[in-house]
Amino acid sequence: MASTPMDIDVPDSSSPANGTVGTPSTTLNITRTLGGGLPSTSAVADTIANFRATKLFRRDDIKDGRPQPYILSLDYDDPGELLMTSESDETIQIYKVRDGRHDKQLLSKKYGVKLAKFTHNSSSIIYASTKQNDAIRYLTTHDNAFIRYFEGHTAPVTCLAMHPGNDDFISCSKDNTIRLWNAGTKHETGVLYLNTPHLAAFDPSGQVFAVGSPSSGTILLYDHRKFDKAPFAEFDVVEAGASIDPANVMQGWTKLEFANDGRSILLGTKGGGHFLLDSFDGSLKAYLRKSESGCNRLAAGEEYTMNGGGPNGANIEGSGDCCFTHDGRFVIGGTKKGVVVWDTLANPSEKILEPAHVLEDEKPAAVVAINPRFNFFATADQDLEFWLPDPHA
Repeated sequence: MASTPMDIDVPDSSSPANGTVGTPSTTLNITRTLGGGLPSTSAVADTIANFRATKLFRRDDIKDGRPQPYILSLDYDDPGELLMTSESDETIQIYKVRDGRHDKQLLSKKYGVKLAKFTHNSSSIIYASTKQNDAIRYLTTHDNAFIRYFEGHTAPVTCLAMHPGNDDFISCSKDNTIRLWNAGTKHETGVLYLNTPHLAAFDPSGQVFAVGSPSSGTILLYDHRKFDKAPFAEFDVVEAGASIDPANVMQGWTKLEFANDGRSILLGTKGGGHFLLDSFDGSLKAYLRKSESGCNRLAAGEEYTMNGGGPNGANIEGSGDCCFTHDGRFVIGGTKKGVVVWDTLANPSEKILEPAHVLEDEKPAAVVAINPRFNFFATADQDLEFWLPDPHA
């Protein structure tokens, strides 16, 4: 099978990452467009096995013997034109997807940064603090100016979830609260007091949100308009998954996500696999077993000493190493050497589903995000990689 050579951003004094502009970086002669040679639209099932890592970004502003920072989170804007990272050296990096290049760097040295998310305006973002306090910060990227702070949490934030249709969002924290916000006001619109509510996600309609509580082994579903009422459903992860992976039904949770068709919930773990649950009754559809161990990132709410302070990334936070594809059929999962893909329509053997495709690479994929508009995804650990379908496959 033909492969796509990788286009590498090499250290270059003209990189926008260090605030200078000059001649373009020296790179392999590859046209940096999305899906060159591919039809303008193609089914995910037709291309998922052919993805290749085609662009590598390595921070060239890290000098004086400083260690390369870890990438803590990845997020795309709504049009899929921009990709944003939050990094362990308290910076935010923004990349232009179509051009395959770094766009700008934003500093948050005073407050730290993690879990950076675009709002529905591509020039406005929210992110959680890692020092000073536990406020969430709302920033405009074109002038690096704060719009407002969202204050209320008294312990570190563990998850931020944007509403799919407006600027409502949810924050989870180690202070045992879920807080509901709207970006238009600094005051929360609601508070839920729960035990270890470390993960949250909206369903595709925005009418329902889920909360993952690892210490109780449950996922709670709330009506967004009636969040002050009791959850309308409570899924017992222990009952669903204890026979397959008892070590991770009450700990090690890294990601909570609804499929775009609304029929499945993905519960990512740092263990030997991920749980795929039915979003209507909470039953286990399949256990997505990893072909090899994933990267050693902290689970949501797990204790750490300092970002970057542990051996082999053991004390590094993340935002999850798995996600659904656009059609909800496939799940992409990171490993220490590339990516694996599970086909959720395949028949699992005793509820255990093995990867349908292994997309090998030399770089670890500790965080994973799929582009909302294009057949394109990104993975990262200390370096960032863009993945595209190989037009010659």
